[in-house]
Amino acid sequence: MTDQIRFDDGAAYERFMGKWSQLAGETFLRWLAPKPGLRWLDVGCGNGAFTQMIVDRCAPTLVEGIDPSEGQLAFARSQPGLRAAKFQKGDAMALPYPETNFDAAVMPLVIFFVPVPAKGVAEMVRVVSPGGSVSAYAWDMVGGGFPYEVLHREMRGMGIPVAVPPSSDVSRIDELRKVWTTAGLEQVETTEITVRRTYADFDDYWTAVLGGPSVGSKLAVITPKDIAFIKGRMRELLSADSSGRITYSARANAIKGRVPASA
Repeated sequence: MTDQIRFDDGAAYERFMGKWSQLAGETFLRWLAPKPGLRWLDVGCGNGAFTQMIVDRCAPTLVEGIDPSEGQLAFARSQPGLRAAKFQKGDAMALPYPETNFDAAVMPLVIFFVPVPAKGVAEMVRVVSPGGSVSAYAWDMVGGGFPYEVLHREMRGMGIPVAVPPSSDVSRIDELRKVWTTAGLEQVETTEITVRRTYADFDDYWTAVLGGPSVGSKLAVITPKDIAFIKGRMRELLSADSSGRITYSARANAIKGRVPASA
């Protein structure tokens, strides 16, 4: 059994996942092509990385974010570009908002952490006005699309347990589509997002890894010999260019749908 994944350190999460989230989020927003002037809800907003993208790219009239981690929310509230956004602690499966309060609700890299994804999507449908957008994107956990899947695979091969999201199966496109259609959403569309990230060198990559909640705590307690072995394997598997930079890709699945006019 793997441990529960917890995101409590906003700065460490930014190093570990923030850039990946931004890269995938940019492609996702281009595909979503939202109109300006919408009221947005960022469900599972974390440290505000995607919330910032909504503010910068979507000309919203209102932006709110909700997340279960006070540490992450504190980081989001500290960002100068998010002073106009409102953040609060809460549960994706019991959103503390009235019906039809938003025009768009999104779960960026979150749905596989929701214990009952269908309940989380139903809550987004409830708080979005008729004709509004309900969308999400998630790393393809089952298909090996997670940005640190190569490292996870090496750790599992050594018998080191790696925490995985509790609802990983929902990251598959067919499962996402099933949840969206069951929730009564219309005009459901899906797409695959592939992004590439470059680290300055191996030390830059490894520093990011150590801040990751799915691996950092495990690496902190294993023997120096095992650490050296894992680092050696990763240097082999993540080939650097002539300048020492490491570039590799990750893959996410995305979905969007409309709340029916009669909802």
